[in-house]
This record gives sequence, structure tokens and C-alpha cells, in this order.
Amino acid sequence: MSFQHTLEGLFNKGQPPPIPSSTKPQRTPSPFIPTSTRPSPPTGPYWQAAFHPQTPVSTIFQQETGAHGWGNAESQNYTTDPRNCFFTPDNKLVVRAICDASPENKYTSARLISHQKLDRQRGSLSATLSAPCATGIWPAFWLLPSQPFTWPNDGEIDIFESWNGDCVNHSCLHWGHYNGEDWNKHRVLETPIPDMAQRPHTFELAWDQPEDGVGGKLVWYIDGRLVMKAGIPQGTRKIGDWKVIINVAMGGNVCGGQLPAEGWYDFVIHELKMSAEPAGGWGRFAEDFERTREGKTM
Repeated sequence: MSFQHTLEGLFNKGQPPPIPSSTKPQRTPSPFIPTSTRPSPPTGPYWQAAFHPQTPVSTIFQQETGAHGWGNAESQNYTTDPRNCFFTPDNKLVVRAICDASPENKYTSARLISHQKLDRQRGSLSATLSAPCATGIWPAFWLLPSQPFTWPNDGEIDIFESWNGDCVNHSCLHWGHYNGEDWNKHRVLETPIPDMAQRPHTFELAWDQPEDGVGGKLVWYIDGRLVMKAGIPQGTRKIGDWKVIINVAMGGNVCGGQLPAEGWYDFVIHELKMSAEPAGGWGRFAEDFERTREGKTM
């Protein structure tokens, strides 16, 4: 089977395929209509993950483990098994969800938390990724405060997540619970990406927060195009104290209880970096924040 088929969420029975020798991104234009473009190139990153095949994944990420449902009745067992997470010879990160015939350990995957924090009051986090799109599969690239924290009171930011092969990205800010007085503490916006399974896309979050850590601004981008904005709610942790999470969940409430077919599903991260400013600089960021839409409440 070609590696492209793996990225499309297709599967083969039997053993997972060998580590691919090349996952070079294509450069086909994005199909959805932009609300804004930012032509200036970004400044150099202050942190960039180095995905060297000879380097253990644990040097860059903490590998969380467990099969306790993760608050969403999910079916996967997160492991440190190198079959579930590895660097490729051409310097990509692969998180591989596997649905095996074995009933003892049928659903396995990986959940990674960066050792690196955002570590600045203003900046930009971006990842270029190829996502698996299939029933019962839920890949995500998101942020939580560093431990210890209280969820959801301290906040959650979702930069990329999609499930059940719907080829829709869900940009989200969560803070507090989903009922009572907390109903207005969430911002969510869905963006259809019809070719999500066919090629890589770049997902970015830019933030600007005062030095005292109270309030601030967030802007989400897909392939350099404006998606959504939100204010940083008072009461969340300082944004510099947050860490990156990359994982593939299987089944659970979000997938409506549907489970993946037997096979493997690869979430490929081509590049992951933190930059001192977003593309176009802080002047463009201020303009983007003024003219883009705010996410919906839940």
C-alpha cells in the first residue's frame, strides 16, 4: 500500500507498513475560500522540533499512557510502543493508531505532550500535518496548561481536530464547563477542508497577552488564512505556561461511539515550530484580530 493511502485513512489487514522513506508535502493550493491572506514570510522560530530518526521521541515529548477512556469513553490504549509513534528517515513525526485483530490490545495509539512550553507572552505556534480521515478516528493538535492544572477551568485551545472522516477542522477555545453560567466561555468554529486526506495543511495559532497574564488575543489560521479570533478569558493560565499535545483518539463520544475498521491510521507532522511573531508581523495580527469573526458559543 502507498503511504498516500495511509494518509487518506484507508487500511490494510495484517502488519502495519514499514516506516515510509518519504512524506514530502505537495503544494496544491487550498480549496476553501480565504477570508484574508498574509503574504509576508514568518520570522525565524525560537523553537522547532527536530524529528531525527535516531532520536527517541521521548527527548521532545512526554508520552502519556493509559486506556481509561480519557473523559470521552474513548477506546484506545495510549502506549510508548515505537509502532505507535516514531520519526521517519526524512524527519517527520508519525503518530500511528492501530486497530489490531487481537482482542487483548485491539486499539492502540499515542498521546504526546511537548517538553517545551509556549514560554512567551506573545508568539505563534504552527504545525504542517497530514491527517488520517476515517470513521472512528479523532486526530488532534492542541494545547493545555502544563501540569498541574484543573480542566476545564484553566482552559483548552484546539488548533486542529477532526473526527469520523468528516474533513472538517474544529478550531476551539474552551474555558469552564458546558452548562450553567459557563455556557458563554467557549468559542468554536468549523472549517471544511475537502482535500484534508489528500495533502498536508498548516494550522497556526497566534497569541498576544499582557505581561500580567490577564486577558489577551488569539487568532487561528489555516494555510495562512484567517479562521477565527477569541479573547483570552480572565481566569485561564498564562499562555506562556501551555504545552503542545498531539494524539489520535479512537471511538468515544465525539465519534458517536463508532470505531475504526481493522488497520492503521497515520497522523504525520511534517513541521512543528514556535515563532516570535506570526507571518506579517504584529501590525498585521492587530488588523486580523479586528476584521475576523469570533467563534460561536457552544
